[in-house]
Amino acid sequence: MNRYAFITLLLVFVVLTTQGKKEEEVQTAVMQLSITADSTLTPQRKVTAHMTATDYDGPIGIKLRGNSSLGFNQKKYTIELRDQQGREVDAPLLGMPAHSDWVLLAPYLDVSAVRDPLAFQLWRDMGHWAPRTRIVELTLNGEYRGIYILSEAIKRGADRVNIAKLKKSDVAGRDLTGGYLLRIDTFNDDDATFTSKVPGIGEGNMTSDVIWSCIYPKKKKLQPEQLAYIQHYVDTVEQVIQSEGFADPLTGYARYIDVPSFVDYFIHTELSLNVDGYKRSAYFYKEKQNADGTGGKLVAGPVWDYNLAYGNANFANADNPEAWCYEGASNNPTPALWQRLLQDPAFRKAVKVRYKALRKGALSNKAINAYIDRHARLMAPCTSRHFEKYPELLGSDKQQQQPAGGFPPMQQPFGGFEGGFPPMGGFPGFGGFGGFGGFGGFSAYHVDSYDEEIVTVKKWLANRLSFLDRNIERFDKDWEPRIQELKVIKMPQFPGGFPFPPF
Repeated sequence: MNRYAFITLLLVFVVLTTQGKKEEEVQTAVMQLSITADSTLTPQRKVTAHMTATDYDGPIGIKLRGNSSLGFNQKKYTIELRDQQGREVDAPLLGMPAHSDWVLLAPYLDVSAVRDPLAFQLWRDMGHWAPRTRIVELTLNGEYRGIYILSEAIKRGADRVNIAKLKKSDVAGRDLTGGYLLRIDTFNDDDATFTSKVPGIGEGNMTSDVIWSCIYPKKKKLQPEQLAYIQHYVDTVEQVIQSEGFADPLTGYARYIDVPSFVDYFIHTELSLNVDGYKRSAYFYKEKQNADGTGGKLVAGPVWDYNLAYGNANFANADNPEAWCYEGASNNPTPALWQRLLQDPAFRKAVKVRYKALRKGALSNKAINAYIDRHARLMAPCTSRHFEKYPELLGSDKQQQQPAGGFPPMQQPFGGFEGGFPPMGGFPGFGGFGGFGGFGGFSAYHVDSYDEEIVTVKKWLANRLSFLDRNIERFDKDWEPRIQELKVIKMPQFPGGFPFPPF
């Protein structure tokens, strides 16, 4: 390498390193967010409201967000920035790049409030885009609502998922090949969905159907040719991965998927032991093919929804630090492609090489603990107010005991949800968690203080990394994945993915 090439590479490294540090260090204090809504909030549609923040003072649209979380005392919200005429407007928010769509994540199930920000930061440190976040305290209609995580939404855009814009007229040739943003998750009538031709795996699932949604372009703009194309592409990916020659480097899965992103997604998901890993809030995108015929592959990511990860759930093997996410569980079918990819020695070797490199940097115990400690210091001035608002989040297992019938204590009936019992669509299944709705129904453990929670999270991560260290070291030696037979289990399907209609 000549001197000029070396200097160029060094400059690139310095720029990237500086950008990463700026992103982590930009927030030095918890910020205040105030919203006043014109009418009652519901999950069905956004209502007009006014929001005041450090760098924004203007109209927004806001609605409740989530499925089972609608029954919690602390709600999640979707926010859309608007102009005075009620039209969507892109604007920066708390130092994050301009966009119209934002999410207020409620860390009700995560006492540490670190799990989502940590997961996003690790994915960024692994070289990918993930939502930026800011810790805020929310006041809604004059009432203090506690600590929230203001997050970028997963949307197409230059500063978010940077894929080509797909126009209605792009219905043939290279223009048809991208970009698309896909998700495996709950769904509703506004989503363009299709069912995988390969049954999902897991033990005790009520269905084996894996439902994909195309979330960009949205259903109302998605053309029939575009939906047919992306469905056919996903079908091809999944069927090739299950074929006899799936590992062929020229005609197998590597022809259709961005292998490094799938390697990273596997490592990231297994580290988190996310209860929804691979099977809910699982995003993918497909880039537009290059003019020379290269590119245009399916990419794994971005990551989303980790409040029940890192040892924080008591169902679907999520409280077993020696479980594997890819093997599936009893809550929702897991795409079989992950199990099959691990049958390729080349994929396992790639996982091992990448994991060992990451353990020296982004996934080192030192780096992870340093991030958690910075987060804890940031949170320290406002945790007392948060837990005064939601005292049920702290206390021993005995104090958290649920009353008869499985419903945890709530400040208001059904967590104050207007209209009574929330929709059932998208529940994580019945296997292993006790009852609907509140904190006690999902948590694998309880703590008496925020400091105890931080210690618990760090200890769990150390144990999980130790497990992965021992097992991934064997990936190119004597380790073999546990293989489950693919079985088609058909059950009636309803919007939201739940196999029974709402009450």
